[in-house]
Amino acid sequence: MQIALNARILQAPRTGIGHYVAELTSALRADPQFSLSLFDGWGWSPNLPAAALPGYSRLSPLLRRLPGAYQARRWLEQQRFDRQPQPIDLYHEPSLWPFEFKGPTIITLHDLTHLHYPATQPAARLREIERRLGRGVEQARLVLTDSQFVAHEAQRHFGLPAQRFIVAPLGVAARFHPRSAQALEPLLQGLGVEPGGYFLCVGTLEPRKNLVQALRAHTLLPEALRQRFPLLIVGMAGWKNRDLTHELQKALASGHVRLMGYLPDEQVAHLVAGARALVFPSLYEGFGLPVVEAMASGTPVILTRRSAMPEVAGNAGTYIEPDDVQSLRDALRLLIDDCAYWQHCREAGLQQAKLFSWERCAQITARAYRQALGG
Repeated sequence: MQIALNARILQAPRTGIGHYVAELTSALRADPQFSLSLFDGWGWSPNLPAAALPGYSRLSPLLRRLPGAYQARRWLEQQRFDRQPQPIDLYHEPSLWPFEFKGPTIITLHDLTHLHYPATQPAARLREIERRLGRGVEQARLVLTDSQFVAHEAQRHFGLPAQRFIVAPLGVAARFHPRSAQALEPLLQGLGVEPGGYFLCVGTLEPRKNLVQALRAHTLLPEALRQRFPLLIVGMAGWKNRDLTHELQKALASGHVRLMGYLPDEQVAHLVAGARALVFPSLYEGFGLPVVEAMASGTPVILTRRSAMPEVAGNAGTYIEPDDVQSLRDALRLLIDDCAYWQHCREAGLQQAKLFSWERCAQITARAYRQALGG
């Protein structure tokens, strides 16, 4: 069977959905029943496109400000998408921007962020999502979701039966695993930190990630602890992050918070494995890849009991209220002071992470392909 997969997102720096497309594509290739054709926005290829560097955009800053820029780009990409070099049995859209396609379609709906936090989206992007997503979901034979949470809220929002939704939980890339202090030393020594001697935030710098609370909680730690356990933030700038930028400037001036920017995947994996804990106070997630990646690395996770995150972390997480900076400060202290509790979280996380794999995600996805094609 020939499967068309929209891999255009891999032309941008890889964040959650980009990692999903890359890992799923690699895992699906183990199934000899399927042959994948990948569309990269320009044309078709059997190979994954290389990831772009931060700041990449198909539209120049000038063009992005022009009315209708999103629609014009999409029209051009649709023309290229239609020039498929061979017949396609099924089209899989892994994001919110389905192309027009006359054959069977599957769409992956990772979350409904645009409904819950519309103010955090650029206006032009939000209009395009609202214009295209509803029709794409309705036309899809099946809708894949990363979690049962998203499946339930999508059923309610779109008014579709549960049978149209299939939950395919995400997995953990092989690079996320426990690492010895010796293996971590080359990277961490260059950063002036030690294994277990820093807290880590991973994610795009945008309001939904609630990083302001992490900055404020870390500031509430005693000076000696802030110096001993600095807060490292890995991620590229997102949108609507003015409040975060103000808080971040103050925190950076203290010298106890470090903005690492967007880093290569292998460096991120090392930083995750070496952290005292991952701090993930997000307000809303359809899954939360950094959570399961940290657990698979033997790193405890501090997170909120919101959206899909309890579904991913289970009993292995240290849960806080997203608007309670004191509870986050107390969680940081707990994972510093109580070594037995830290070890419990580490072991529980390693066990919880075993529930998630890209092989399992690909197997569920392959069954959805067969079901959509009437197999």
